[in-house]
Amino acid sequence: MGAARRWMRDTTGGLPATFWYLWTGLLINRAGMFAVLFLSLYLTTARGTSPALAGAVVGAYGGGGAVGVLLGGVLADRWGRRATLLAGHLTAGALMVGLAFARDLAAIAALITLLGVAHSMLSPAFVAAIVDVVPEPRRPYAFNLQFWAFNLGMAVASLLAGLLAEASFVALFLLDAAATLTAALVIAARVPESLPRGASRRRADDGPPDRAVRRPGLVTALTDRNFLVFVGLTFLLAVLTMQTSTIMPLAMRADGLRPSAYGVVVALGGALIVLGQLFVPRLIARYRKAGVLAVATALMGLGFGALALADDLWAYLGAAVVWTAGSMLAAPPNAQINADLAPPELRGRYQAVFYLTFPAASFVAPALGGLSLQHLGDRHWLVVGALGLAAAAGHLLAGPARERRTAALRARLARPAGAPVGSR
Repeated sequence: MGAARRWMRDTTGGLPATFWYLWTGLLINRAGMFAVLFLSLYLTTARGTSPALAGAVVGAYGGGGAVGVLLGGVLADRWGRRATLLAGHLTAGALMVGLAFARDLAAIAALITLLGVAHSMLSPAFVAAIVDVVPEPRRPYAFNLQFWAFNLGMAVASLLAGLLAEASFVALFLLDAAATLTAALVIAARVPESLPRGASRRRADDGPPDRAVRRPGLVTALTDRNFLVFVGLTFLLAVLTMQTSTIMPLAMRADGLRPSAYGVVVALGGALIVLGQLFVPRLIARYRKAGVLAVATALMGLGFGALALADDLWAYLGAAVVWTAGSMLAAPPNAQINADLAPPELRGRYQAVFYLTFPAASFVAPALGGLSLQHLGDRHWLVVGALGLAAAAGHLLAGPARERRTAALRARLARPAGAPVGSR
């Protein structure tokens, strides 16, 4: 019992109350975000659209998401984290109510596109706020808990979505709106603004650690070489992750497996994350972040690469254990490096550029993956495995430069205002 209490203190202790309110808002938001999971089914069954048209309309949600992450990052640095989170939640709740009663397909498509904007603008603000309020030594634990809440919420959403969709799509949208507004109430009541005072104005006497912080705004993140290398490697990780929801169902069908088998594989991954993710920070604490990410992406590559030999459910389940372990190891250091590389005055913008990798991967993974599976067959998974190993090598090569950049940025932040660049 004593060991369990010590583990719990180590895993969840030292985190400020504001973090837990942000965490609660994120959990409520994700647990209630079940309507998005059934948009294609809603369009084909309730609105009578063709599968192709439904796919195009749902694709507009992803297009809106690309705009939303950039908008959310800019607003988080200008308006503030709290204001951006409230605007995104309130807008998303109103759009859900609109979808509950919309009947015209053009109006539905417009609402879904705007919903993608509103949902995606939340991520940069959430992460920027967490970085603002959590002391640096506890950030790996905070990001680990964020990843855990995200997956727990999505698991709950998947369960509720299936039940609600069978009862009423109107109820599905309205309850989603209610959950979104509940998260907004938690943030409004308990989350103060955390944007550092004067963050938008860099001190004139602050010598930047490198050229990346000399220019304000999005251009800084988009010309920061160390950061962009990291974003590129994260894009490869996202492409790997997207295989489970885009290409793997097609491969399982080609192997003669039923849709229920696919559900079992996905459920296993979710269960492993919910049950094991809280143990990850202590497991990786003593190792360098670049090394952990290299091992994580290599495991993901090996797991997906093993599908080249899979032809029954047990083989898919075994491979899922391997790539899920990789994704669990990757989550805390990936988020921590993203936070470390961002100057405080540009945290929202850096998060926006980082989160662009996910809508980009959601387009590239099915588009190129479908062609690859069609022409290469099972050898497609060897290509995916090679991508994972390439990303692992990339993290090992880029790690030292990232660490030097992080040290330089910390030294800049540690200098008193007005101190010369070379002072200690």
